[in-house]
Amino acid sequence: MGAQALLNSLVRYKASANGDLLDALAGLDGAPAAEYGAALRVLHHAHIVDRIFLAHLQRTGHAYDKSWSAETPPLDRLAADIRETDRWYVDHVARLRPDELDEVIDFSFTDGARGRMSREEMVAHVVTHAGYHRGEVGRLLPEIGERASRDVFAGYLHRSDPARRA
Repeated sequence: MGAQALLNSLVRYKASANGDLLDALAGLDGAPAAEYGAALRVLHHAHIVDRIFLAHLQRTGHAYDKSWSAETPPLDRLAADIRETDRWYVDHVARLRPDELDEVIDFSFTDGARGRMSREEMVAHVVTHAGYHRGEVGRLLPEIGERASRDVFAGYLHRSDPARRA
C-alpha cells in the first residue's frame, strides 16, 4: 500500500470515528455539565487545528491566533462543522496526485513560529492529532454517561471492508 492509499484510508477512518463520537455525544441528555463541556472544548480544539491545517494545505490565511477558543459552539453546530471539514479532507486527499504529497509548504504556527511540512505530513498530523483528542474525549465518556466507543483503525478497516474478515 502506498502513501496515497494509506492517507485515503486514514482520513476516511478519522471522519468515521469523529462521526461515531459526535453521535454518542448527541445522545447524552442530562450529562454532567463539566465533563460534557470539557469534551466539547477538546473536540473544538481538534477542529480548529483541522481548519488551520486546511488553510495551510490551501496556501491561504486563516483567522485563528491560537488553537483553542474560549467560546465553544453548541454540539449541533460543532458537529456540522467537523463533518464538513472531514468531508473536505476526504475529498482533498482523494484528489492529490502522488507528487503533490511530497510538496513542502511553509507556514506559520499560531504562536508565530515558522513551520515547514509536506502535504503528506500535514494530513498525517491532522489524523493523529484528532485521534489523540478523540481518545481524551473517550476517556470522559463513561463519566458523562456513555460507554467509550471503540476508536481503532483496524476495526474501521474491517467494518468498512467486511471481506477482510474472510
